[in-house]
Amino acid sequence: MAKKDESKGGVFKRILDKVEIIGNKLPQPVTLFAILMGVVLLLSWIFSGITVLRPGTGPDTGVEAEYIMVENLLTKEGIQRIFTSMVNVFATFPPLGLVLVVMLGIGVAEHTGMISVALRVFVSKVPKYLITFSIVVAGMVSSVAADAGYVVLIPMGAAIFIGMGRHPLAGIAAAFAGVSGGFGANFLPTGLDPMIAAFTEPAANIIDPAYTVNPLSNYYLMAASVPLVGLAGTYITEKIVVPRLGEYRPTGDLAEADATNDVKPHERKALKWSLLSILIVIALVAVAVVPENGLLRGEYDEVTGSASFRPFYDSLVPIMFIIFFVGGLVYGISSKTIKTDKDVYDMTAKSMSTMGLYIVIAFVAAQFVAYFNWSNLGSILAVKGSDGLEAIGFTGIPLLVAFIIIASFVNLIMGSASAKWALLAPIFVPMLMLMGYSPEVTQAAYRIGDSYSNILTPLLPYFPLVIVFAQKYDKTAGIGTLISMMLPYAIAFMVARIPMFIIWILLGIPLGIEGPIYYPPEGHGQPEEVRLEETYISEEQLADNTLYIDSF
Repeated sequence: MAKKDESKGGVFKRILDKVEIIGNKLPQPVTLFAILMGVVLLLSWIFSGITVLRPGTGPDTGVEAEYIMVENLLTKEGIQRIFTSMVNVFATFPPLGLVLVVMLGIGVAEHTGMISVALRVFVSKVPKYLITFSIVVAGMVSSVAADAGYVVLIPMGAAIFIGMGRHPLAGIAAAFAGVSGGFGANFLPTGLDPMIAAFTEPAANIIDPAYTVNPLSNYYLMAASVPLVGLAGTYITEKIVVPRLGEYRPTGDLAEADATNDVKPHERKALKWSLLSILIVIALVAVAVVPENGLLRGEYDEVTGSASFRPFYDSLVPIMFIIFFVGGLVYGISSKTIKTDKDVYDMTAKSMSTMGLYIVIAFVAAQFVAYFNWSNLGSILAVKGSDGLEAIGFTGIPLLVAFIIIASFVNLIMGSASAKWALLAPIFVPMLMLMGYSPEVTQAAYRIGDSYSNILTPLLPYFPLVIVFAQKYDKTAGIGTLISMMLPYAIAFMVARIPMFIIWILLGIPLGIEGPIYYPPEGHGQPEEVRLEETYISEEQLADNTLYIDSF
């Protein structure tokens, strides 16, 4: 149980305490999502028939006008869809399979003792002043492995902190801040880069049919953001979150684990064999990925000029499962914590038993996300909000900043990065091109706004999972607990990244590979000969946008 320090923090601490109290008075996540399901059904009935013009269509684009309409889910057809799709919606909920598959491997690695020993060795070797920074940065880098950082790094952050005698919720907060609040910032290219560029380019074609967008056009800015976000996350963890949480006194099994911090010789030996087995697995993966004709390489990609890495990216979750499973298995056999195959079975079953609450939450969360998607309420709210921003009359950098804020608010109701950008790109990319800013600038602004508010919305698919992780150490932890911990990170990341973005633009530094600041490159504004009525979006491009919107 946490014992919070009541003597420090001043006004801001009292505000966070109020946020926690109010938030924890909300219903439990399962009940909250169930209520939200009913609210969406009711709103779909009240606002049914309301329409907005789909961005990128209409007289000014050369594409036949299409409309997004609020769908009433309380009709005969809507109710049939709810019942006939219920099982499939749950079974295909993206976080569900990822979490359960990885947790099978982690279960073996955890219950054999491998993870505990590895973390104790890590804590003893890394300078303490670098650990928090390392956790936040590792969270950002983990996006290379898609959403696996939520499943792997966040509980590890808690384990590392408790191994240092610190509050585990602070470790969860630091890791969650990096994984989700720093989303998009990375030293390495990720699958998000080409996905976002795929929507930016057709939006730019509304003004300039020949314009192309390099998937790495924001790379320099995103890579440079990593240390900045890392430092901001470290400061918030050490100066606000840790003092506010106070001393942690583990109970039960956690207390017993905390009392045995010394790594014994046979544990160290078993860990070496385990790490060797993991290196062998990684080497085998490299053999399947590095060669052009490797088993995990795809077809030739014209953008990169080599075989696609998509099969590798899509295989990261199974690869992580194998790494944890093999490492845990070898450790268990070497340390004698695994004697028969029944021990392995028991460990995986025990790991799955701890996920029972998450599976229940995932069921109702999946239904809510599906209802919200089918109703088109989120899409219409996004378009209406964008229209309101345009009507204000902002120009230049103030418009970019306002757009970042709008994107962050839209992010609270729409969790899919592609779905939001599919709606916002056709509005803001052409608008800012006409003001002399490149599509790459607008794309970068969106990516900043789409990051720091992730950690504040219960609609994030992994938000319930983080609460489950927190409740392992504090049974009273709820939505308010998590939001009150993450609010300082969101503010800090916003305050850090927006000024950095503005300075970057004012200095005229390229955003990435083929990532100019201005359009046209000379920065003289839009040429007079470009006429909107002569531009178009192909049917294939429009179909792609529709696909991503519908798949949210």
